[in-house]
Amino acid sequence: MINLTIDGKAIEVAEGTTVLEAARQAEIHIPTLCDHKELTPYGGCRLCLVEVENFRTLQPSCTLPVSNGMVVKTDTPKVREARKFVLSLIFSERNHFCPYCQVSGGDCELQNAAYEQGMDHWPLQPEWHHFEVDASHPYFILENNRCILCRRCVRACDELVGNFTLAVAERGENSMVVADLGVPLGESSCISCGMCVQVCPTGALIDRYSAYKGRDTQVEHHPTLCVGCSVGCGVDVITRDNHVVRIDSDWDHPVNQGVLCQAGRYKPLENDRERILTPLVRKNDNLKAATWDEALKTITTSIQSQAGKQKGVAAVISTRLPAEALYQFKSLFEDGLKSDMTTTLEDGIFSAGVSALARALKQPFEGKLDDLHTADCVLIVGADLQNEHQVAGFFIKRNRSKGTRLIVIDTLENGLEAFADLVIKPGKSGNIEAIKSLSAALSGKVPKDEFGSAAEMLKAAKKPVIICGKNVTGELEIVRSLYDLTTKLGSNARLLSIKGQANSFAAAQYGLEKAFAPEDYPVIYVALGDEKPSPHLLERLADKGFLAVQASYASSLTAMADVVLPVTEWVEQAGHFVNADGRLQKAKKIIQQPDEVRDNVEVLKDLAERLGIQTDDNWQAALTRLTAPVAVR
Repeated sequence: MINLTIDGKAIEVAEGTTVLEAARQAEIHIPTLCDHKELTPYGGCRLCLVEVENFRTLQPSCTLPVSNGMVVKTDTPKVREARKFVLSLIFSERNHFCPYCQVSGGDCELQNAAYEQGMDHWPLQPEWHHFEVDASHPYFILENNRCILCRRCVRACDELVGNFTLAVAERGENSMVVADLGVPLGESSCISCGMCVQVCPTGALIDRYSAYKGRDTQVEHHPTLCVGCSVGCGVDVITRDNHVVRIDSDWDHPVNQGVLCQAGRYKPLENDRERILTPLVRKNDNLKAATWDEALKTITTSIQSQAGKQKGVAAVISTRLPAEALYQFKSLFEDGLKSDMTTTLEDGIFSAGVSALARALKQPFEGKLDDLHTADCVLIVGADLQNEHQVAGFFIKRNRSKGTRLIVIDTLENGLEAFADLVIKPGKSGNIEAIKSLSAALSGKVPKDEFGSAAEMLKAAKKPVIICGKNVTGELEIVRSLYDLTTKLGSNARLLSIKGQANSFAAAQYGLEKAFAPEDYPVIYVALGDEKPSPHLLERLADKGFLAVQASYASSLTAMADVVLPVTEWVEQAGHFVNADGRLQKAKKIIQQPDEVRDNVEVLKDLAERLGIQTDDNWQAALTRLTAPVAVR
């Protein structure tokens, strides 16, 4: 441990700590602009200068390591004068109108820094520039006239996401942030994660959706969960007047540690679908507004008319819904009505093979997402982490610069191929034969082909991780082959399957994994929630029997229905989700739903009561009744 003094306060910190970090631990404020707690210290803006005893000049606290006996002063006349001068230079370089800005109110770090130093005018005449505004991107705008060249956006794209889209071009006063080799942002390799926007300290990167919708003092922050996929990222949903203004990542969440992708940040906001605000019942071949009582009576009558029939009711549910809703659904249709066709919209393709292996082994066998942070070689089989479950892909991509090797095996096109050391495209025999060839290469003499190269990379790794996705996780044979391959790599190797949507894991633990086959069922019930129905689902349900749908938005599916029940969407309901590595997490209710819209669980309970069925609420205990691929925690 290192002992030092900051502003007369004795402090003990770990070796390697910077002066800025030590001051923060002691709750001593030092202003910064280029620094960010999740990024490597850069030392570019020099706003964090401090006075250090026996040092000839002022020092940037963000890059200066502490040493025993160090005496630091953070608020002397010399320091204050230097900080004003630094800010004066920043203001002179671009057209920053902080003293006159009517938009910001605690949101702009440059404005806050200026006011903190008592600045209300420009000591130096600004050198006006006319950088072209880049408005080509669908989600945000790049305004280099407001940029302070702190490079936080560049570093976030590199260090947090591993995409390396942004850079600084030109020199001196002409320096500017560019995408790739100077192409418009909208035509670049940008993957729209928005991390650059979140870390920008000024208005250089402007979020299109939330701009001018409320200052930081006018909005409310709600930490909750993204339900876009099974990674289970923490998000900060920012609201004003019962409306979502913006979605940011949660820097303190243990799963994503502040990283977020397009599906979590922007996709929930670009919603132009028509909201269903009242129950609908088909009359004379047209859907008409109805009361809740009438709609539920219609469904109850149709279900009761099939009592005792072998194929009476087929029921399917979205895995975007909370565990409470999934289990209530199972308790009603499978346990209560004895339906032999009770499943999810995923058809088990994300979990059936993985679940079957766990139950055959009678023990968990998978690793965790955290293993990706320390993996020195990653083998991906049938999982496109550039376009799905992107945050897991970020964990891999950002470690490539630290030496992590990447091997991709996939019969389909894979977005991570461009980042891989080795790409193997299986032939007609598919992924299973590729895994067998790789396993053979690990077992015996290493062949001089692509499988031999992959085997050498995996053998040389100290902490290899194998990730499998939807192209393989539904098949027991290939999952077992991957398990055997992992075993050959030693005790430090890990196998991790990327599940489907937010509650794919929970649905599998409830046994909701069979393929949905609604043919010959006279009554079909779809608990869609706020999910968009797939063309495949629409095709399977076309011209079938009586169709009841509980949904948040109008769609081609609700247009086909005989009864439509309006239910809450993701920010309007509380509930629990189990992510890909078994972490049980709770999502909060943030927005109050419209008057006639009801919670998904409430609807299922009401229907069960009308059918005279006593449902089971013990959803949490049911998560562990079957052996899981990874322990639920």
